[in-house]
Amino acid sequence: MGLLFDIKRYAINDGPGIRITLFLKGCPMSCVWCHNPEGIGKKPVKLYTRKKCIGCQTCVHACPEGALELTRSGIVTDETKCKMCGTCVEVCPACALEISGREWKVNEAMREIEKETAVMDRSEGGVTFCGGEPLMQPDFLLELLTRCGQEDIHRAVDTTLYASEEVVRRVIPLCDLFLVDLKLMNSEKHRHYCGVPNERVLENLRLVAASDVPYWIRIPLIDGVNADEENIRKSAEFLASLPKPPEMINLLVYHDIGKNKHDKLGTTYNPHQYAMRAPDEATQQRCLDIFAEHQLTAKIGG
Repeated sequence: MGLLFDIKRYAINDGPGIRITLFLKGCPMSCVWCHNPEGIGKKPVKLYTRKKCIGCQTCVHACPEGALELTRSGIVTDETKCKMCGTCVEVCPACALEISGREWKVNEAMREIEKETAVMDRSEGGVTFCGGEPLMQPDFLLELLTRCGQEDIHRAVDTTLYASEEVVRRVIPLCDLFLVDLKLMNSEKHRHYCGVPNERVLENLRLVAASDVPYWIRIPLIDGVNADEENIRKSAEFLASLPKPPEMINLLVYHDIGKNKHDKLGTTYNPHQYAMRAPDEATQQRCLDIFAEHQLTAKIGG
């Protein structure tokens, strides 16, 4: 069994071709700019869209635990009472409530993947396991990777590589492509913005680069955090020093898409109000030039 919080079909930015992307719940990092904050925790969470709510209180009356209340701010859930049974989601006529995360059996997940094989075959696509951090559910991930390999489905793992060396070594022979997030080269800054240091990430990246499995690097490009020349140069120097360079470096320009999800979760996006902006075109070009100086292939976007 594994815990998924989303499945995205016809994905075109999660590896080659057209893909189906499975989002596994749980992440050891807590990046300030996270696009999927609902995927960080290891348990299901409830999302509430205030603008959809019509104030009918159907959910309030249906909740078997009496955990919901209609206030001036909309529906509020008492988390000490809520058991995530999903009754409120089922009865809401406006679809204002949803639960993110449920358990899936391997066979059940495989059936969803197999539905897309015709599209995968025509586009030379496959399946991508994303998160959260998929390496936090190694047994579930490894079984899915094995099953997909048996059916000759291309397998990509989108990961921070913040995991034990043992888990990474087990995943390598079952993976056709790694998509590796590289946030910051300075470990203390990495801890500051992502909640954990980066030594484990870099060591595991060396391990992946020494294997036969190709990998792409994904860098969230954020002015005020990591788009400065020093960090980009150190990133380029490190990647150029690896046993095998990445096939591609994707520079993903910052946007605050995670803010809307925080609103639904009832949490605060960027609570410390760090200065984070999308870098201008001159900065983006400077970053591309630095990677080119180190004979590394980079582009803006996925």
